[in-house]
Amino acid sequence: MKDVNVGICGLGTVGGGTFNVLTRNAGLIKGRTGFNIRIARVATRTPRKDIDLGDIPFSTDVFDVVNDPSVDIVVELIGGYDTARELVLAAIKNGKHVVTANKALIAVHGNEIFEAAAKENVIVSYEAGVAGGIPVIKAVREGMAANRVDWIAGIINGTGNYILTEMRAGREFAEVLKEAQDLGYAEADPTFDVEGIDAAHKLTILASAGFGVPLQFEKAYTEGISEITPYDIAHAEVLGYRIKHLGIARRRDEGIELRVHPTLVPRSHLIAQVDGVLNAVLVDGDAVGQTMYYGPGAGDEATASAVIADIIDAARSVAAESNQRVPYLGFEPAAMEDLPVLSMEDVQSAYYLRIQALDRPGVLAKVASTLSEHGINIESIMQKESELKDGRIPVIILTHTVQERQINRAIEELEALSDIDGKVVRIRAENFN
Repeated sequence: MKDVNVGICGLGTVGGGTFNVLTRNAGLIKGRTGFNIRIARVATRTPRKDIDLGDIPFSTDVFDVVNDPSVDIVVELIGGYDTARELVLAAIKNGKHVVTANKALIAVHGNEIFEAAAKENVIVSYEAGVAGGIPVIKAVREGMAANRVDWIAGIINGTGNYILTEMRAGREFAEVLKEAQDLGYAEADPTFDVEGIDAAHKLTILASAGFGVPLQFEKAYTEGISEITPYDIAHAEVLGYRIKHLGIARRRDEGIELRVHPTLVPRSHLIAQVDGVLNAVLVDGDAVGQTMYYGPGAGDEATASAVIADIIDAARSVAAESNQRVPYLGFEPAAMEDLPVLSMEDVQSAYYLRIQALDRPGVLAKVASTLSEHGINIESIMQKESELKDGRIPVIILTHTVQERQINRAIEELEALSDIDGKVVRIRAENFN
């Protein structure tokens, strides 16, 4: 087997981790593969003084890597959409395999990229784009290849999970977000993390790999955590639940659900115990049942672990001069199904409702009657008499599973009642049955 040459584009957090682990563990990797994986070229806009490149050719133009004939595998770690897309497509056109950690690129442009790669018969791998160092893409595409995947649910953004974990102590969202930024967990502009966009990128990829459908990021529903309060977190706990920011994809006869939002999950479930910046993904297959993949969803060397696993897979193909590969999304193109993504009104869920009711006789009966008229059954109800203030009393309800359109109409009617003050707080709930 011949040696394999790798070109790294981007030397930021993940790029630096990839360089360091590839260099440090070169002997171990050779022992597992039977050949050398050499870093043949590095390109980054901002050189790093803390990384010694030795005699490895370096430039500030990432396209130098793509155009270097000695490079077999291009590792795209620059992030973003436009330049990354151009870089990856150019690498494919030049007949080079591609490894990327860029979930936004794959979620938005993956269909185009995979089509181009198939024409050139090259590998495009993206394990590090979803859940950092957790090998969940490999598990879904390969380990569960015999299964019909029915649903996937995951904590796939560490920043949001850290914030909700810290809020359990009664702290407000804004305070914990500032702390997450100070600790480097959240960006100066945290929108992608706290509003669910980052998680939606990852969920889009997981759903495609699990269900064999095209990537459809633009159809994913996203709802952030900025409106979650310590009050609701505390009362979810009383009900036996914990609030997590989940990405959920579910296969149904009519299509697939693709949604990211705060979710009540039973405290007894393993995923409810995943705290801080850690990630976890549940996958339910018809043969194996529920499996969970847990670990660091970010970090330099944790993510580099996934990047290098992809490099090794591609390198085996180069070294053995073999064209055999796992399909990009786990299914051969002819087997892909163009299932529709259901609107949120068609989603099925249980619901936590918090209602601010006036302290009048018969209010609970009106609330229960309104829910019943829309086919909504109540699992539990709490009237917080100890919190009666200014003639208003909080009422907390947990419903059984219904369609979202039923709960939307019921909430609209509840908010129109003269006995109800303000908006009804609604948080979806999942029991993973």
